[in-house]
Amino acid sequence: MSGRATARTIITTGANSGIGLATVIEAAHRGHRSIGTVRSDEKAEAVHAAADEAGVTVETALLDVTDEAAGVAVVDEYRPDALVNNAGFAITGAIEDVSDDEARFAFETMVLAPMRLARLAVPHMRDREWGRIVNVSSIYGRTTTPLTGWYRGCKHALEGLSDALRMEVARDGIKVVLVEPGGVKTAIWEETEREVERRSGSRFDENYRRSLASTRLWQPIMIESKQCADVIVDTIEGNPRARYRVGLDAQALGLTENLVPTFVRDRIARITFGL
Repeated sequence: MSGRATARTIITTGANSGIGLATVIEAAHRGHRSIGTVRSDEKAEAVHAAADEAGVTVETALLDVTDEAAGVAVVDEYRPDALVNNAGFAITGAIEDVSDDEARFAFETMVLAPMRLARLAVPHMRDREWGRIVNVSSIYGRTTTPLTGWYRGCKHALEGLSDALRMEVARDGIKVVLVEPGGVKTAIWEETEREVERRSGSRFDENYRRSLASTRLWQPIMIESKQCADVIVDTIEGNPRARYRVGLDAQALGLTENLVPTFVRDRIARITFGL
């Protein structure tokens, strides 16, 4: 350890790429016992290869976060000091283009699963009178734009639940933290492009194309996953605030949400997306 913090056992979900992978490596680099959950042996191999390249040791555990029994087993095995709920995926589509099954799976993965894992981890943390639950949200957990309403809905729900949990467990020495990145340079944007292609034939075709064009304009100021990982591990090692906005676009959008009237924001979004 650097001398700044006690070594902790940290579980990070969705650890095979992007923010999750950067987090498990950064946690290991700082001397913590770092466990990354993945959904397959192939993804576990990718994590170990990245850790070897970084010169650190990372453990992996197979976990589909929507599998309740598997979640119980992983949490009971590792009894984490800190839990980083990162697993998730992009879901692009107008409200009327997304089926119940798609929406249900998104909420299962990005709302119910992280809160279930938090619920399972809390008793272990309470026994120690210390714990950290870091929920990776998004600046879009604070604001909303069209064509990604179901994803934003998941993040809004995660934020509301996290706020409640934070107050419920504060007296037990457990801190609940929301990390709200803006755009991050990860494979999520490639997934978004594939999803837009899959929705070909929608009445929103042209709007989806404009959305992708707008995203590409933001890419030069998107942050690297490492920047978000640094913030996540800092919150585990320190005395964290309730929320952290990460990235220039997150700061700008957060400010806009607070200062610009709703009808103005709606008008800007409609012009941007051609609605």
